[in-house]
Amino acid sequence: MTTPYDAWSTPERAALRDSVTRFVRSEVVDNLPRWEDDGEIPRDLHKRAAAAGLLGIGFPEDVGGEGGDVLDISVVTEAMIEAGGSSGLIAALYTHGIALPHIVSAHRANPTEQSASLIERYVRPTLAGETIGSLGVTEPGGGSDVANLRTRAVRDGDAYVVDGAKTFITSGVRADFVTTAVRTGGDGYGGISLLVVDKGTPGFTVANPLRKMGWHCSDTAELSYAEARVPVQNLVGEENGGFVLVMQQFVNERLSLAVQAYATAQRSLDLTVAYARERETFGRPLATRQVIRHKLVEMHRATVTARAYTRQVVERAAALSAGATGVDPMRLAADAAIAKNDAVAACDFVVDEAVQVHGGMGYMRETEVERHYRDSRILGIGGGATEVMNDLIAKILGY
Repeated sequence: MTTPYDAWSTPERAALRDSVTRFVRSEVVDNLPRWEDDGEIPRDLHKRAAAAGLLGIGFPEDVGGEGGDVLDISVVTEAMIEAGGSSGLIAALYTHGIALPHIVSAHRANPTEQSASLIERYVRPTLAGETIGSLGVTEPGGGSDVANLRTRAVRDGDAYVVDGAKTFITSGVRADFVTTAVRTGGDGYGGISLLVVDKGTPGFTVANPLRKMGWHCSDTAELSYAEARVPVQNLVGEENGGFVLVMQQFVNERLSLAVQAYATAQRSLDLTVAYARERETFGRPLATRQVIRHKLVEMHRATVTARAYTRQVVERAAALSAGATGVDPMRLAADAAIAKNDAVAACDFVVDEAVQVHGGMGYMRETEVERHYRDSRILGIGGGATEVMNDLIAKILGY
């Protein structure tokens, strides 16, 4: 009997999963509590991840990456969280996953001397773990309304003069550069461009780290631009073409958050099952109580259904990226939003039940499920809030 093909369990992806698991257990697990207290991960973790061949997954080899697609990225995310990492760790270590794709996409669509320079100056060093990049889109009062951002860049000779502010910028404190969405044209989506702004640029200021409910090991910053002069050579793609570049990456970003959600649910379930088998109450393990067994079943159900749907959408996204026909990009965008909302809801339910089953220990900072409970709350906000996703889905489906 022929075994059905499973794209997630090929020998190459099984080896990748094992490699990630070993890395997390040797480099992360014992250190993560301290990084949570420090409010950031160390810079040399990026270099160690690059040396292990894990930092450039999903980026083409010709720009310094390790190759692979969104499915490979998802395998890394699953393994990293399920081995004892966290979504906060993913946010901090893989911020380049939202900082670099626009630069790579613009270069591959229209290779120029300028785009090649951006690859050499920003993409290759970051994928080697030598520099850290972040993405600056969200603005105070702006939220998910990308088309109406107010940070403005005015051309002045061989530079753009940038004025404005960004907030909730992941890795903004540690970042050596920020791929920044700015308004170079008129109102609406047609007037948006992307500029790479280097830390240390006069007029560009990074405020103190923001204090958050979760993702404590992932530094988050407010950025200020006051007549910051950015070389014209740092323009990504065409002037006023930035909105399209940003939108192109949203499907993968939302799928990444969906994977983080169901992987967090799986890890929390695994921890809760182990605890329920070990913890005794009134002379019997918790796992022998019907009410607890039923909780575990419901946690399992929510996790596996979210994983099954998200994985299906990830496979279609990978196929579309590879040039497959028959994949409707708009329907894929809707399904990615559905996957995100479904996985986030599953994660919210599972982490809440995990803390409940752990009881008082689940409320303690030294308990891993407590961290997942805090970290999970951002997943329904970042990358497009749940309500925004529902509105997008309704528009695409014609409701």
